[in-house]
Amino acid sequence: EVTTVRVQDPRVQNEGSWNSYVDYKIFLHTNSKAFTAKTSCVRRRYREFVWLKRQLQKNAGLVPVPELPGKSTFFVGSTDEFIEKRRQGLQQFLEKVVQNVVLLSDSRLHLFLQSQLSVPEIEACVQGQGPQTVTEAILHYAMSNCGWAQEEESR
Repeated sequence: EVTTVRVQDPRVQNEGSWNSYVDYKIFLHTNSKAFTAKTSCVRRRYREFVWLKRQLQKNAGLVPVPELPGKSTFFVGSTDEFIEKRRQGLQQFLEKVVQNVVLLSDSRLHLFLQSQLSVPEIEACVQGQGPQTVTEAILHYAMSNCGWAQEEESR
């Protein structure tokens, strides 16, 4: 089984305003039975990764969860350099997470990687309070997104 996860294409949102942030494209391609969709592409920001790490930690018991790159409130060097370092750190984090069987069993991880649901929507879905099951949410997103994901795959 092979799972490739790439964190790429960082984009600054709301540039120039006090609430600007960077989000990253997460591209996943796999033949693993653990995943509902074999290809997916979502955008996530750093604080969503922080949320994911906390949730994985809560549910993994004694299994160590990989570290995230640090949060920096001031930049040393260029902003581009910082964003690239963070992108690499986020990719390493996800690569380690998807190779861990215990972490892979967490449905929050699957919704994080394979749906565009917000953090509160992921929580509701996992607790059975959303309009869809975890599988339905992922399949719904995969269907609406499949052309783009296939285009990504053929590059």
